[in-house]
Amino acid sequence: MGTQKREEIMVSREELLHQQEFEKKVSALLKKQYPSRMPMAYVHSYGCQQNISDGEKIKGMLAMMGYGFTDGIDGADLVLYNTCAIRENEEDRVFGNVGALKHYKRRNPNLLIALCGCMMQQEHIVEKLKKSYPYVDLIFGTHVVHKLPENLYHALTDGKRVFCTPESDGVIAEDLPVRRDGSIKAWVPIMYGCNNFCTYCIVPYVRGRERSREPEAILSEIEGLIKQGYKEFTLLGQNVNSYGKGLDEEINFSELLRRVNALPGDFRIRFMTSHPKDASRELIDTIAECEKVCNHFHLPVQSGSDRILDLMNRHYHREDYLALVEYARKKIPDISFTSDIIVGFPTETEEDFQDTLSLIREVEYDSLFTFIYSKRVGTKAAQMEDPTTDEEKGRRFQQLLDVQKEIGQQKYDKYVGQTLRVLVDGVGKSGDGYLTGRTENYVIVDFPGNREDIGKFVDVTITKALNWALLGEAKPVE
Repeated sequence: MGTQKREEIMVSREELLHQQEFEKKVSALLKKQYPSRMPMAYVHSYGCQQNISDGEKIKGMLAMMGYGFTDGIDGADLVLYNTCAIRENEEDRVFGNVGALKHYKRRNPNLLIALCGCMMQQEHIVEKLKKSYPYVDLIFGTHVVHKLPENLYHALTDGKRVFCTPESDGVIAEDLPVRRDGSIKAWVPIMYGCNNFCTYCIVPYVRGRERSREPEAILSEIEGLIKQGYKEFTLLGQNVNSYGKGLDEEINFSELLRRVNALPGDFRIRFMTSHPKDASRELIDTIAECEKVCNHFHLPVQSGSDRILDLMNRHYHREDYLALVEYARKKIPDISFTSDIIVGFPTETEEDFQDTLSLIREVEYDSLFTFIYSKRVGTKAAQMEDPTTDEEKGRRFQQLLDVQKEIGQQKYDKYVGQTLRVLVDGVGKSGDGYLTGRTENYVIVDFPGNREDIGKFVDVTITKALNWALLGEAKPVE
């Protein structure tokens, strides 16, 4: 957490009250501007779960200021993009979508356009927006989300563009209003920022240093959600295994999991993301002993080559990673593993890539999130030699997908005939009358059912394995 003191990290009660005053001012402005209807906001969050969670807070504040919400840009009075900087294609999508807003602004000069999120913490991005996208009214960064009411008020009243992207090691703002995207599963941030500085990753530069929420605040939030009927909570952090550093109380992530597990109610606990260098045997023991913590471990390995892992600054080697997987499988035989893989990291050779394939075959992941390396301005990897052609990276990427598809199908085939507990979270894609949900192991299951079962746990007997999901029949209640 660097040299920041706790009082410097926590947004003060006075500042939050100050923002509530601006909420009232914006609400009064909007009532004058739209006397006969509610103004509508279109909010879209790109990227990771942390960004989606931030987007829920943004929508919570907008609702307090009097905005309703629309699923499309047509008819919106405010368009807000909460951006992601993790890969180039995400940034390209944002610029493409912002470019398209120029036509909406011409048709409706009163349309307010706002951009926030990780891209806005990069100076070269903000400069590009200043010069090439003059119709964007409001730009704010990741460290001032709580100041949205004040910044929005100025964007509505000052007649000039508003930029608020201060450099910071990061803050924590508690008690912000939240408008959640669903009523069954909830994202619950437990910490923010990252201290790891993996050479390919922009996150520490745009989200600041590691800082943990107080355990009482986390438990209180989850208790409230349990009372509202939520059935699954995903504890979020760039590296959840670092939870507790900088707090006055002696607590680590395993202890936090145990405290959440002890809360009364029928619910599940998930978490992401874990850094392998900090994933401990104590954490594995905690997953094994806590009945509400799902037997699913997302453990991003990124590469199976020790040479590449060193270049990535990951601080573990293949042997360390495999030892952790082996220990987990001994303690929790039915645990499922998912992971992230980067193909084509600078100087990756065919031998390095084959090391990654062999690790995938050895671990036998249930599924993978796979990416071709994307250069990020400001990271150390961006300065590294990168002689591998795009064609070669594409070939390796496809080979990796083919290997994982075969492994995944074999893993899914083993579920046929088993009866699995599924948290039903919506309507399925397999046809009319189908519901969908996930097992404890994070596997998608589609089955025929009634909509009144959405939000419930249902036992489903698996009848067929597809390469992306399982199909089954709900077990009759006896």
